[in-house]
Amino acid sequence: MDKIIMGRYIPGDSIIHRMDPRSKLLAMFAFVFVIFMATDLVGYGILFAYTVLAVVLSKIKISYYYTGLKPMFGLIIFTALFQILFTASGETIFKFWIINITTGALMNALYMSLRLILIIILSTVLTLTTAPLTLADGVATGLAPLKKIGVPVYDIGLMLSISLRFIPTLMDDTTRIMNAQRSRGMDFGEGNLIQKIKSVIPILIPLFVSSFKRADDLAIAMESRGFQGGDNRSKYRILKWHFRDTALILSIVVLIAILFMWNSFIK
Repeated sequence: MDKIIMGRYIPGDSIIHRMDPRSKLLAMFAFVFVIFMATDLVGYGILFAYTVLAVVLSKIKISYYYTGLKPMFGLIIFTALFQILFTASGETIFKFWIINITTGALMNALYMSLRLILIIILSTVLTLTTAPLTLADGVATGLAPLKKIGVPVYDIGLMLSISLRFIPTLMDDTTRIMNAQRSRGMDFGEGNLIQKIKSVIPILIPLFVSSFKRADDLAIAMESRGFQGGDNRSKYRILKWHFRDTALILSIVVLIAILFMWNSFIK
């Protein structure tokens, strides 16, 4: 559990670390849509080059990105197999009973896997280079226009801040509970599937109790300090938009233009 990097932030002084969280969030959401513009291996190669550039500019070890990608291998493989077994297009490569593997199915599986890998890597860049509280501020600021239709933007930002802040804490609690159970003779790796599921119960119950106790302590601490939500609260972290943030958005525009021109060329 201590190898899970969700919610983890790696301090640094790279250009991506110094970018405004709003620009990074906007670029991330745009990239998710742009990725569907790729229709062949050249298009995905362009997207891969853009992702590699982001990884290099983050100045974070490759091992962190592998750690973020490793837990998703099961989902990627399942998605690829689903595309291979239930998609029929192109020439048939292998056929047995109801199984019909075609060239189109293999290409769809490859493209789907590449999409997931690129999105996971770029989202890992976002989380590793942006402090959770700063990221939450970026989300709250980005949702500010929704206040006009009654959306509680400030409350959403507060909930997101607390959630992101306590993800590493919950991971540490899980590791501590597992070590305590192992010291009492519990083996989480033996037995069949049902026994392995049952072995999770001694982890979940103490984790739930610890989480509720921590939430209650946090609520009492906030009330004792006179916490009051709302837009009138001042902020310690002031977000500022710089030229590098504009350059990031322009890079997405350039990426869209390159893919559009390539798609027009191959047609």
